[in-house]
Amino acid sequence: MFERRRLIVSMTLLAAGGMLITASSQSLAMMILGTALTGLFSVVAQILVPLAATLASPDKRGKVVGTIMSGLLLGILLARTVAGLLANLGGWRTVFWVASVLMALMALALWRGLPQMKSETHLNYPQLLGSVFSMFISDKILRTRALLGCLTFANFSILWTSMAFLLAAPPFNYSDGVIGLFGLAGAAGALGARPAGGFADKGKSHHTTTFGLLLLLLSWLAIWFGHTSVLALIIGILVLDLTVQGVHITNQTVIYRIHPDARNRLTAGYMTSYFIGGAAGSLISASAWQHGGWAGVCLAGATIALVNLLVWWRGFHRQEAAN
Repeated sequence: MFERRRLIVSMTLLAAGGMLITASSQSLAMMILGTALTGLFSVVAQILVPLAATLASPDKRGKVVGTIMSGLLLGILLARTVAGLLANLGGWRTVFWVASVLMALMALALWRGLPQMKSETHLNYPQLLGSVFSMFISDKILRTRALLGCLTFANFSILWTSMAFLLAAPPFNYSDGVIGLFGLAGAAGALGARPAGGFADKGKSHHTTTFGLLLLLLSWLAIWFGHTSVLALIIGILVLDLTVQGVHITNQTVIYRIHPDARNRLTAGYMTSYFIGGAAGSLISASAWQHGGWAGVCLAGATIALVNLLVWWRGFHRQEAAN
């Protein structure tokens, strides 16, 4: 439908514009408008992933997806660290001013670096949306991987939503800047997951998924001890972010093999499920913290991790291994 480079650059600039509105906002309504625009057009990141997969050679596609997704998660995690430091230096508006400038610079780099690519589909927008639903109905592997992504990102959100509450309260009493530094531990875990795409390229996606989901469940034990031990919390963050990112990379590498000519639509369906999980995880985390404190948060996270593992273990992985 659209020339991809132009679409990507336009959406990046519009996201930067949303940040400018937020940074200069003088009312709650203006702030909501700015953040809504930023959130809407930041989905440009999910256009870059299938584009990179299309440009990569088949034997390196998983590795390329792993690299791109590691960069995305690094941005999510390190943004917490950088935002905390910027907020301490110049207040919350400084965070959005700086982010808008960086987004504009990124738009320039994308314009100069990306090739021009016209979409080959001749479907209109309603037909494209309908085809996404059709793929979900007809393809069990896509449904399975979307569900795994939903549950793993829910785990990610459960941890990162309530962790600031834990660290700001006694016995830690950390400032926003110090709390933001914990994003560095998550970044290290995200980098460690980069080889997952390479394993998927070699036909080991089911092994990577099983091992990752087991580690995800075990990570909550270390996270629970984090209420008294910073070291235990850091270890838990490392392991959880490693496994969430590893399973996510594997998921995308697997689904891109299903319909090579529809990677953008596969990404749309998968990432919709993924972000639903993230939003649900944030809601669950806030409620668990309110009613059960850190123990409640860890119980919620471990329960979802166990459900994720059982869903995979009770048959889905067998079919995919056979395929």
